[in-house]
Amino acid sequence: MSMDVVEHLGVPIGDLEEDTTPLDMSWPSGFRKRLTYLLVAPIVFPLWCTLPDTRTPRGKNLFPITFIGSIVWIAFFSYLMVWWANVAGATAQIPPEVMGLTLLAAGTSVPDLITSVIVARKGFGDMAVSSSVGSNIFDVTVGLPLPWLLYGLINGEPVQVNSKGMVCSIVLLFAMLNFVILSIACFRWKMNKGLGFTMFLLYFVFVAVSLGLEYGFFHCPSE
Repeated sequence: MSMDVVEHLGVPIGDLEEDTTPLDMSWPSGFRKRLTYLLVAPIVFPLWCTLPDTRTPRGKNLFPITFIGSIVWIAFFSYLMVWWANVAGATAQIPPEVMGLTLLAAGTSVPDLITSVIVARKGFGDMAVSSSVGSNIFDVTVGLPLPWLLYGLINGEPVQVNSKGMVCSIVLLFAMLNFVILSIACFRWKMNKGLGFTMFLLYFVFVAVSLGLEYGFFHCPSE
């Protein structure tokens, strides 16, 4: 695809080029850049100190360390996020179920949102949709069972999981996945405003039904 065609389609040329510039932690100029620097410094600075930058000639060969270290840092930040959200919810008298289905769900999906928008603007719509589905599959098949496995090996006892309407929640997840696929097909596999409103509606329905199962407003037939 030529650059003239890319510009005609409204896709910035800069979005099609990979950023190979190493991370610069020097003090920027300008009020807005300095404010952003201070806000992201608590997260970026530890990563800059502990993870090799793979965009540098030296860091290209150290990508396995960066990959594994990124997972460790994600686990650490996730622990802090859940802890702080639990404390904030207890202070504001918000149940943990509501915090998990709303605030934490939105917070953990922001990175997926950013990456999906970036790849969608590059023209890889299938990658953007696959990222949203694949991240949830990774959470269910790796993110949950791996800590449970380590807990069982260390303590010699299984992890007790108590949740009302667990079976119905799993069935609801599969149903929502089917509704998402059908919605995309109905809009002829194009991400437009109508599909966006449909996704918002499906999310609100999912949250309402999940909270209804959790608080007993809806009865799960399997229980």
